[in-house]
Amino acid sequence: MKILVAICILHASFGVVYPAQTFQTLSHLKPQKSDAVQAQAVTDLLKRLIGDRANGFVVKVNSHLAADGLDTYQLSSLPSGQISVVGSSGVAAATGCYNYLKYYCGCHISWSGVQLNLPPVLPPISSPVTVKTPNRFRYYQNVCTSSYSFVWWNWTRWEKEIDWMALNGINMPLAFTGQEAIWQRVYLTLGLTQSEIDDFFTGPAFLAWGRMGNIHTWAGPLSSSWMSNQLSLQHKILDRMRSLGMIAVLPAFAGHVPQGIVRVFPKVNYTKLGAWSRFNCTYSCSYVLDPEDPVFQNVGGLFLKEMIQEFGTDHIYNADTFNEMNPTSSDPAYLSAISSAIFKSMTNVDPDAIWLMQGWLFANCPSFWKPTQIRALLHGAPIGRLIVLDLYAETLPVYQNTESFYGQPFIWCMLHNFGGNHGLFGKVESVNKGPFDAMSFKNSTMVGTGLAPEGIEQNDMLYELMNDIGWSSKPLDLTQWITSYADRRYGQQNANAREAWQILLKSVYNCTRYFVDQNHSPLVRRPCLNMNTDICYKENDLFEAWRLMHEASSSLANSETFLYDLVDVTREAMQQLVTAYYIEIKYAYEHNILGMLMSAGGVLVYDLLPELDALLSSQPQFLLGRWLEAANSMASTKEEAVLYNMNALNQLTLWGPDADILDYANKQYGGLIEDYYKERWTLFLWFLIESLNTGIPISDLKYNEAVFMVEKEFIYNKKIYSSSPKGDTIEIANNIFLKYFPHFMKAGHGRWSKKMKLLKNIKLGFF
Repeated sequence: MKILVAICILHASFGVVYPAQTFQTLSHLKPQKSDAVQAQAVTDLLKRLIGDRANGFVVKVNSHLAADGLDTYQLSSLPSGQISVVGSSGVAAATGCYNYLKYYCGCHISWSGVQLNLPPVLPPISSPVTVKTPNRFRYYQNVCTSSYSFVWWNWTRWEKEIDWMALNGINMPLAFTGQEAIWQRVYLTLGLTQSEIDDFFTGPAFLAWGRMGNIHTWAGPLSSSWMSNQLSLQHKILDRMRSLGMIAVLPAFAGHVPQGIVRVFPKVNYTKLGAWSRFNCTYSCSYVLDPEDPVFQNVGGLFLKEMIQEFGTDHIYNADTFNEMNPTSSDPAYLSAISSAIFKSMTNVDPDAIWLMQGWLFANCPSFWKPTQIRALLHGAPIGRLIVLDLYAETLPVYQNTESFYGQPFIWCMLHNFGGNHGLFGKVESVNKGPFDAMSFKNSTMVGTGLAPEGIEQNDMLYELMNDIGWSSKPLDLTQWITSYADRRYGQQNANAREAWQILLKSVYNCTRYFVDQNHSPLVRRPCLNMNTDICYKENDLFEAWRLMHEASSSLANSETFLYDLVDVTREAMQQLVTAYYIEIKYAYEHNILGMLMSAGGVLVYDLLPELDALLSSQPQFLLGRWLEAANSMASTKEEAVLYNMNALNQLTLWGPDADILDYANKQYGGLIEDYYKERWTLFLWFLIESLNTGIPISDLKYNEAVFMVEKEFIYNKKIYSSSPKGDTIEIANNIFLKYFPHFMKAGHGRWSKKMKLLKNIKLGFF
């Protein structure tokens, strides 16, 4: 990227001179493979995607197209009738291929399915098309995604994801797989025992938080077969990413160490942090080395040397020291020393190192991270050598309050999803305008856009929109875009489907107030009498979209992507029906109306929840059995299989030994509804009915003890859940619609909304 040598930005309030918004310090972050290797990788991708039809494309990579550092692709028709795709990198060429498939052939590729009905003859391009991205980087992943989504993936699934990344223009993904094998080597070299190492690592489903120093030990240990398999997998991941021209971000040392380090180095200076979230020090309270202690550089240097020797490097590394944990001191000198030490541990090994930092800590705890503290931490590394991910920019952009991160380059990210929850949600207006506002912000240091969800495989539309924005020079016309999206996703024009998506776009996906996309629906939370029922859209809009999807089902029944969406929209409507019945149950209990309570509760647990479970079980993406089967496939022994099954189920439910982060990673899976959520609701109703029958108020303690046993027993129930869908999705969805939609229509469209308002006027009860 060109550097504007003569231009600088003076921030008079601090008397600091920052370089302009383009950074020569980042110019070496580029594809390492040759143009020819990248072109072949894209050609191979097309063959995996469309088979012999890939012969209709001629793919080339010409790195000189990005003379200014901005990825570019060119599309044109050749005399042979083939489509010429030339990209400045493999990623740029792959993006060009997908945009041709989307906008000339009407195709669609997403996590939930593909629609690749190509016309018999590839449509010609009337005049050459050139598209250039406005920013250097299109980033992907959250450090939590590796646990909430990737944890049980094999190479087959990773290959599909890397293809998806390339097709969608992502050129800077995290690559965190297999790092525990490297850490084990380092700790053994330093003198730790194997038992000390085993006691430090968490189980597979919780590695993300072990890596960030939030927890240790829980749900472990890691076996030698896990270590070797993940190491081998990381080699494949990195080889494929780099062959496509991606810049892979490797992990670096952030300061967290096992307790055994204190034994090996008894004079080392360290801090023992407080407990994280609701965990106690049995599984939390990390040890963090003093940045000025020589052991800090020793550990950090050994790790990065071993990492680079094993995997090579693209010269960019992620390290996050204070993820949801405040430092022991707010002294700017201390904070600067911490970040300086982290950066030094990188540059001592790789002089060209760039540090990538998640900016979540600044949004998560603004009471600690005030301007002075933020500036001190960021300026511990030289300007232009640290890239900050403005992680939650669609909701809480940090760049606006930090004068563009006080001169450090940043990437505008859409976080969107927490815990990998299912639930329709989005902030399309913010996503569509936010990156362009950031680019035009006074003295902006923005260098890219990014996707940073904690979990994936949900809300496909929003991620395709964000990926398109990464290649756009201005906001998109959302009305036109969503119409095209619906047509491509289903492979045909359907008036009902188009209208449904227009409604969803303007309602469910257009939350314009502060609202965290963490599913707190009564369906997926431990039942009590003061549950959060807030939503960020009008129920009427959701139910109208549901009706339209129902009307479209007869025409689109053969579309796998439509079947997924039909289930997803129906699931969202049923989730709101659960809320409506909960409000009725609460009202009945607090007004001592036993008949109403039993009637509403009976419909909920004996009909609505079983119907929802059957619906979800009809589509493969909504099966608990698939998640558990993937976990089991990673095991090399029966003992490992038991441990991984516990990891997989605990993450979805208790999230810790004692419901420490209960239901944070909730999902709506067939099997999970029937055997976990329904069982909790049944118990809750029993307590309510017993209370009304006896006149004795419910005991919080007894109820919570009882429901915890239900939750814990589910994790260890040893039940085998099918990984294959069962039932006819269209038939099940239609039956549900015909049974429940008329209830919504009674007394006007506002019946359920009136019930929601009623809750606000009811005094909160027990629990």
